[in-house]
Amino acid sequence: MEDPARSDVPTEPTPPAESEVIADDVRLLHRMGYAQELLRRMSGFSNFAVSFSIICILAGGLTSYHLGLSAAGGASIGLGWPLSCLLSFCFALAMAQLASAFPTAGGLYHWASLLGGKGLGWATAWFNLVGLVTVLSAINVGAYLFIASSLGPVVGIDPATLGPGHQLAAVVVITATQALFNHRGIRLTTRLTDFSGYLIFVVATVLTVSMLVYAPRLEASRLLTFTNFSGAGGGDVWPATKSMGWLFLLGLLMPAYTVTGFDASAHTAEETVGAAMNVPRAILRAVLLSGIFGYLMVASILLAMPSVEVAASKGPSVFFWVMGEILPRPFQISLYVGIGIAQYLCGLATVTSASRMTYAFARDGGLPFSASLRRVSADHRTPAHAIWVVAAVSTGFTVYTPVYSTITAVCTIFLYISYGMPIALGLFAYGRTWTTMGPFSLGPWYRLVAGICVLACVLVLVIGVAAPNDKALPITLGALLLTIVVWFGGLRRMFKGPPAADAR
Repeated sequence: MEDPARSDVPTEPTPPAESEVIADDVRLLHRMGYAQELLRRMSGFSNFAVSFSIICILAGGLTSYHLGLSAAGGASIGLGWPLSCLLSFCFALAMAQLASAFPTAGGLYHWASLLGGKGLGWATAWFNLVGLVTVLSAINVGAYLFIASSLGPVVGIDPATLGPGHQLAAVVVITATQALFNHRGIRLTTRLTDFSGYLIFVVATVLTVSMLVYAPRLEASRLLTFTNFSGAGGGDVWPATKSMGWLFLLGLLMPAYTVTGFDASAHTAEETVGAAMNVPRAILRAVLLSGIFGYLMVASILLAMPSVEVAASKGPSVFFWVMGEILPRPFQISLYVGIGIAQYLCGLATVTSASRMTYAFARDGGLPFSASLRRVSADHRTPAHAIWVVAAVSTGFTVYTPVYSTITAVCTIFLYISYGMPIALGLFAYGRTWTTMGPFSLGPWYRLVAGICVLACVLVLVIGVAAPNDKALPITLGALLLTIVVWFGGLRRMFKGPPAADAR
């Protein structure tokens, strides 16, 4: 590791005030035992845009719409979305406090290490890394399916003729180009994710307004109506059951999957100016605005449906059916193009987040071939090897389980477990071993918020492994078993953890 005492503040001209802030950021990073290797040029808005782009309500909110509607009907949208987003905001609040206190790349891994010891930090890192890699798979598979279904017929391609080979080839191209943009530097990536932030706001607003304007009629009661759409009535998205309560819980997978990835703001902390304040702000704003704009969007789609029953029977194609029923064809195509671009940039931002997590973990020797994975490109000041490995592993996962719903379930489980672990450790350490907070702090309310997050993690695990996503259970258990075996098999004696972590 390079000498943490040296200062690698970027040499290009910066305003005096900003230079002072960057110098403070670098000093704080040095106190945590690390040198400033990555280029620190991201503004507060850019840090927000990374998380907002990964959440991307135009990706998960549309590609997984059937997971909500085909569960408990309109109530899964009208009541399930705000309930799930409220739980996500609790995670955001707790993570914002942790990020403010410990503003480093690979945030969750460092938080868990500092609050619970290097073993729990190592486990958190693995769960978070697996979650980020699989969510990249889900995003890019979802983007391919969306583009093929919406724009394929426009260019004369019948989506029904496309098979697994076409999907794999498309995902390879999508992921490779996202990795290339990331490799070229944080400036280019930031410009694209900044654009993505504005694009999501504009397209989501246009989509919402157009749904309400062209709707045959508006029945607000749909938002509160519980209907059993399990089995054939919901396009066989969920197995037939008579339990409405269980179906409502299953429907929460849609917003839970959509509102993930906001840890990206923490992972890019070492590239953000004023990280201790800007990162927590970005996390909170990304979740809050995604929840609000996303609710207006998914609710407008529900209200615009000519028939909720027919829509639910369409299963995964429900969104395309609604669009085809109420919007003029040229307008549909323009919206599809905007949504497709947003979904592509969502994956690009996810490569950024996952590669920074990989870099941070490898920097402390937590991964095989760590010496290579922690290497930073001298020309672009990006973790180039980590970027391409993340892209390759993510693409490989789509070969193992090409089923979209299973990929979404797996990534949601792993991400929320990795979110919950440092939050739970903070619950026990707060006021004891954790006494120094950053500029953003909930005070004693942290304990209540953290408790809610722990319960929410259990809920996500239960609904995430339910049929037809039962393949997620052996993946989760296998990852847990492998983590335990590797750690107690000798790695605990070799892995030193973050420099500032307590020896436990």
